[in-house]
Amino acid sequence: MKKTFPTLLLLWLCSLSALAQAPSEKVVGFLLHAPGLPDTAQVYITGNAPELGNWSPGKIQMERTGPDTWQKEIVLLEPMLLEYKYTLGSWEQEAADSTGNPLRNFTVKVESSLQVKNKVTNWRSGDSKELVKGGVTGELVYHEKVGKSTLIPPRDLVVWLPPNYEKDKKKHYPVLYLHDGQNLFDPNTSSFGVDWRVDETADSLIRQKAIEPIIIVGINNTPDRMQEYTPGEKGSAYVDYVVNTVKPFIDSTYRTRPGAKYTATGGSSAGGTIAFMLAWEHPEVFSKAICMSPAFKIQHIDYVDDVQAYKGKKKPVYFYIDNGGVELEEQLQPGIDEMLQTLKQKGYREGKDYTWVKDEKAKHFESAWGKRMPQALQLVFPAK
Repeated sequence: MKKTFPTLLLLWLCSLSALAQAPSEKVVGFLLHAPGLPDTAQVYITGNAPELGNWSPGKIQMERTGPDTWQKEIVLLEPMLLEYKYTLGSWEQEAADSTGNPLRNFTVKVESSLQVKNKVTNWRSGDSKELVKGGVTGELVYHEKVGKSTLIPPRDLVVWLPPNYEKDKKKHYPVLYLHDGQNLFDPNTSSFGVDWRVDETADSLIRQKAIEPIIIVGINNTPDRMQEYTPGEKGSAYVDYVVNTVKPFIDSTYRTRPGAKYTATGGSSAGGTIAFMLAWEHPEVFSKAICMSPAFKIQHIDYVDDVQAYKGKKKPVYFYIDNGGVELEEQLQPGIDEMLQTLKQKGYREGKDYTWVKDEKAKHFESAWGKRMPQALQLVFPAK
């Protein structure tokens, strides 16, 4: 049937309406100039978005486009602040400065389509022990692939034991369960070559009698970190794994004080989100949570609504919440503000049921969380 002019006009108007309602795509092109790499080098880009592999160092490969140049193009549906790095496939071979130390995150604020150009002239050699300073203070015990789950893979645990643990066989200890275990104690295992220095901090505070002696359990992350550390099917599976697999394993292996009163959890970024979720959903297991730079409500993540929807009695939990004020931290601020307001509306009192700390000049990075850890530990595990 032949279409009349009014019919064609209506179809055209409908198509314009659909386009107007469609999300505005933002094409981001990354162009890397890396002189000195062989033509056969495989270069990867990784960062804080699914399109950049959610910090998986060998997932998003770039295309070689000419001598010393590689490129990659991604499409974003929402404005965001991208943080990203370049690697040769692993964190042991990431972009570095002239001394061999990892470069800080590149950042770009995406509000429309754009092209980003970066230059890297040095790469870590793969032998990270020669390239980073620091080490481990105290005793670490490693447990490989603990537990089984149908939805999430088992993972390694790293356990830090307090001073005199082996000498005083009768003493039992509170426990702090921290997420992103690779980044806590040892710069040689940290994703970015910079660790939180939790071992040095805890050891010093315990010896100064500023906190009570504690056991610290680092739960290593996996490539599915973002899905496991935020609300959703895998997030719920991870919560179940920590509560029903990790904690019973630690309690049966070490001299712990297993009650909720003596048990805390903590993490940063999405790790701070899952720490909050664990304490909120299982106050019978965790009475305290350290939530550093938490992603409470940003992009597809929203745990504020879950807390707002709760109608039960006040939970016996304490939250230490903090954040910085630069770059990605600015984007996290509205969600943190909403969560703090929600806690107040539910009857939680600042200074008693929760503490909020803001470091205006801090970025979203391991060293910033390590810097704030002493205060967090002293609030969560005060010396008796």
